[in-house]
Order: sequence, then structure tokens, then C-alpha cells
Amino acid sequence: MTQEGFWDDPEKAQKVNKELTRLREQLNEIETIEELLEEQEVFLELNEENGENSDDEDLLAEAEKLQKKAQKALDRLNLKTLFSGEYDGKNAIISLHPGAGGTESQDWAGMLLRMYTRFCEKQGWKVETLDLQVGEEAGIKNATLLIEGNYVYGTLKGEKGVHRLVRISPFDSSGRRHTSFASVDVVPDVEEDIQVEINDEDLRIDTFRASGAGGQHVNKTDSAVRITHLPTGLVVQCQNERSQHKNKATALRILKLRLFELERLQQEKKLDEIRGELKDIAWGSQIRSYVFHPYSMVKDLRTGAEVGNVQGVMDGNLDPFINAYLKWQATGGSVHA
Repeated sequence: MTQEGFWDDPEKAQKVNKELTRLREQLNEIETIEELLEEQEVFLELNEENGENSDDEDLLAEAEKLQKKAQKALDRLNLKTLFSGEYDGKNAIISLHPGAGGTESQDWAGMLLRMYTRFCEKQGWKVETLDLQVGEEAGIKNATLLIEGNYVYGTLKGEKGVHRLVRISPFDSSGRRHTSFASVDVVPDVEEDIQVEINDEDLRIDTFRASGAGGQHVNKTDSAVRITHLPTGLVVQCQNERSQHKNKATALRILKLRLFELERLQQEKKLDEIRGELKDIAWGSQIRSYVFHPYSMVKDLRTGAEVGNVQGVMDGNLDPFINAYLKWQATGGSVHA
């Protein structure tokens, strides 16, 4: 970076700088593990100085605590070795859509939005809302988020698919059990690395008035933008900004990334399989089930990973499923490249 002419090509320099930052962070993680183990060794040595038959419970407890911290940090570092995809280190755009079922499914999509937001916050990632349409009674009609951080796409790519909820509905006065579905789509933010041409004649662009909860208008102009790509049927929209121009630019950016993702999957002969997962937000297409009643359990139908604390999962504890997916993918079970 100190070489003469390094910054003459800003785009290339930025990529090198990002890679350098990533490597420095990995080095910091290794140094943190070493420091924890060195500190643990000190407590163990202090305990030994008390004599062979004299175990200081406080010293041993502190040593055990440091051992657990070091092991957790090492597990995180080892997990990164499973990020083998070309775009695993990229940021990601995640979109959520409720299935059929009106308020029930919209509420479920809203619960998933909260779950992913909580998870990203725990990772220290930046979450930016690109589009959000709230439901008339509860939940959301759709949401699109830009997630920025280290290995965001590699971490979240396994969340792509249909998520199923089983619970006693809070919207059913008879207290009956309901099953709801919502889809999650995840694409890598690779705009700077790709060139996707979009013909104007292939687009239908609609503008509408952005609205918030309860039907209250965010503004009084048709600033929200919905773009339909006619050849593929892909639909994207954005209403986060007050400017129609900015919303259109954001929507086109998302469309470009989704078109690139479709082309990439097609090249890998995965397109039909992925479309099959996302085409029907209903039975037979789910990747994970969240059961609140008659028992409490979250189960991934691909990896078999299970967690009994469903509320903990809804609060953002997705690590067991993400770790299981990455290991499952590494052994050849991948359906998402």
C-alpha cells in the first residue's frame, strides 16, 4: 500500500485494502486466543504454587472460564475455514416475504425480520433497511435489508428458502393451531464485481405512495418504486427514501444483484432446484420448521440440527443452524453455492 502508484487505481486499491483488513482481523483473532490461553496458564500456575493437594476453586474457575472463551473464539475461527464460496466474504442483501395466509403469515415474516436483525446485531454487523412494507394488522408485507460486515453472505446464504411456523394463533379467537410460511432470499452484494446489462424495454416501473404502519402516509408524493423484470418475472421495490430517484436507483441495484444470482445459479445447473425452493411458499418447500405448539423446537430439515429453545432462536441465536449448515455444505450437501 505504500508503493508508489498504489492508489492510482482506486478500485483495485480498495479491494486490496479490504483484503488486508480481513487478514488483520483474522490475525487479531489468533492473537486473542493466544492471550486467553496465556492468561489461563497463569491461573493454573498460581494454583500449582499452592501445593499439590490444594486446589483453589476461584483460580480453577477462572482458568476454566478462560478456556471456554478461548475455545469459543477458536470455534469461530475454524468456522471461517468453511467459507469456501467465491462470494462468502461479501455483504448480503436479504429479503423476506410472507406466504399465503394474510395476517398470520405477515406476522410470521415480521418475527423473522426481528430474528435476523437481532442475529446481525450480535455479530456487530451494520443493518440498513432498503425497503419495508408493514402489514395492515401485524407483521410485514415484505422487507429488504442490506447487511454489511465480515463474511455476511457466507454466514447467511444457508437461510435462503421457506421457513415454516406452527403455533397457537394470537389472531384466532378459537385458539386453534395454525401453520404459516415465509420465504427468505439472500444474495451477495457483488455490484462492484459484476456487469449486468438491463434493457429498459424489459422493465415495468410503477410508482406509488410510500406508507407506514396503520396506512399512514410517509409522504404525499409517489416516491416508492416497484420494478418488474418482464423476462424473469423478478419484482423488486424500494420506498425507504423520500426521493423517487434514490428509490429507483436502489431497486435497480437489487434487481441487478438478483439477475446476477440467477445467472450464476444457471451456470451451475442449480436454477431449477433453487426456483423449486422459492416458487411455492408452502408445504414441501420449507428448509426449517419453528414449532411453538404442541412442543417447543426448531429443526433444520436439511442438516437435522435441532434446538429446543425456540424463543432463544427467535431472539437471534442462529449459530447452531448456521454452523451445522456450513459443515453440511462442506461435506457435499450444498444446494447453495
